[in-house]
Amino acid sequence: QLQLVESGGGSVETGGSLRLSCAASGRTLDGYHFGWFRQAPGQERAWVAGIDTSGTTYYTDSVKGRFTISRDNAKNTVYLQMNNLKPEDTAVYYCGVSPFGGTTTDVYVDWGRGTQVTVSS
Repeated sequence: QLQLVESGGGSVETGGSLRLSCAASGRTLDGYHFGWFRQAPGQERAWVAGIDTSGTTYYTDSVKGRFTISRDNAKNTVYLQMNNLKPEDTAVYYCGVSPFGGTTTDVYVDWGRGTQVTVSS
């Protein structure tokens, strides 16, 4: 079982940037897929980006060109660089780990507690 802790959230203005981190402990990251999800008030948790074991990345359309997911297996950390932030990016962001990846929450076996991102207009 992996324990995940997100950090790096905060409040920024439209057009600003944040870098989220997801620190893992309990096992090494090798062999796991990771995903970033977000959940806005009153909405379901939605997939934002994913990275597989080879480092191939995937993004939902609304963040393509603005967000970058990466992993550093040596540091047991996964990152989400978020640029050109918009008010609609406001949400709690969660990191999840999966043995095979995907865009739905049911394939992720462990989650962090989330970090709040607020973008003001």
